[in-house]
Amino acid sequence: MISQIVVTIGYDVAWRQVEAMLLMAAQQTAGVRTDPPPRVFQTGLLDFYVEYHLRVALDEPQRRMEILHDLNGKVQDVFNTYGIQIMSPNYRADPEQEKLVPVEQWYRAPAKKE
Repeated sequence: MISQIVVTIGYDVAWRQVEAMLLMAAQQTAGVRTDPPPRVFQTGLLDFYVEYHLRVALDEPQRRMEILHDLNGKVQDVFNTYGIQIMSPNYRADPEQEKLVPVEQWYRAPAKKE
């Protein structure tokens, strides 16, 4: 079964970097198959951001929601690791401070480390 997630990222981030980070997140997610390999498509060049679709094949389609939940979490972790903010689609202005979660705060209470 092929599933997808969608992210929108501003034009100030190189599309090749976005593609690499999305593929990295897919590789780190249990339940995402390597054959066929995950693929990233740019599906829209919109006013303030680019729309990306990450398409993945799932090992266990009956666990689709759980796997996509994990995949979305991995995407957030990878983007945070590389200092890329996911701020769209409601971009208004550059923030005074970056909107990132430092690695050391990923598991603040009540979150539990896996």
